[in-house]
Amino acid sequence: MALEITLEGVVDTLEHAVSQLPDAFAFGEQVANKIDRIYFVAHGSANRAMQGMAYWIEHYSPTIEVRRYFPSEFVTQDPPKLDERTLVFLASKSGTTPETVLAADYLKDKPCQVVGFTLKGDSPLAQKSPKVFLGGDTSESFVALFMLMQAVVGGVLKGRDGWSLGDELLSSLAALPRSIAEAAIGNDARALADARTYYQDENIYHVASGPGFTPAYVFGVCILMEMLWLHSYPIEAAEFFHGPFEITDEKTPFILIVGEDPSRPLMERVLRFCEKNARRVMIYDSRDFAMPGVAPKIRPIVAPYVLQAALKRLSEHLSDLRGQPLSTRRYMWKTEY
Repeated sequence: MALEITLEGVVDTLEHAVSQLPDAFAFGEQVANKIDRIYFVAHGSANRAMQGMAYWIEHYSPTIEVRRYFPSEFVTQDPPKLDERTLVFLASKSGTTPETVLAADYLKDKPCQVVGFTLKGDSPLAQKSPKVFLGGDTSESFVALFMLMQAVVGGVLKGRDGWSLGDELLSSLAALPRSIAEAAIGNDARALADARTYYQDENIYHVASGPGFTPAYVFGVCILMEMLWLHSYPIEAAEFFHGPFEITDEKTPFILIVGEDPSRPLMERVLRFCEKNARRVMIYDSRDFAMPGVAPKIRPIVAPYVLQAALKRLSEHLSDLRGQPLSTRRYMWKTEY
């Protein structure tokens, strides 16, 4: 059975991360005028959270250069702009991801500024990061790391570019645990119904745009592929009509993830196409979720995490119906690779 989720349980598990938000924001303000660029470095879900944050930096800031790397590529590529005006974000849930720890070692002799994000202070990444923010002992690590990283980014935007939404961001991030809990609880019945419809499918495609690609990737790759071994492929809406849409037919299952950011029209175009040419479509639209305590102008920034919470319930019901626990792995942590 999918574990019961409670409002109190989600809010309590993110309490430590919420307590760190003011310090994270203040750190961003402190370094804002000492940097010209931000490099995001992580694997897995943290990397995709960074993808959304890079989107908002490019949307709001006329002055900050931003790039995103996988740690293993970052080290081998050896970017030449790792100077004192570069701030590097390193993130790993466990703090033990070998490639991310290697990146921390690689950065020791570089003049750039480095800030780490992980859960526990005794992890290798925490020990090797000159500055670190900890999510604490939480079952919602993806959300915890996002909240802390986004707070730092918000501080940089305010300190460097006079971003006017800093206070609204902080209060909205503090309200996010309640919003994701309500999204998961409110979506449970629908998630079960969707799971019953699609649990025998081996292929599921996810389409999203802009920062909405974060949950499309995390749900599709980090959960359905990694944990349930489904052939689950995330597609960016901007590329959908440049090849991928040719797979559309009456049998193809789609999950369409629709946010509230400037890229929404791209997904609305995909919606129109699928309404005409597809028959098996699940639509997850962030406008359908209340997000209590989240400021209207911040909703687009946190919407991907609310949608991810709703989709997570779908994965848990799929796990039950397919008889495969989400903890199952074939290779990860079990073999050399």
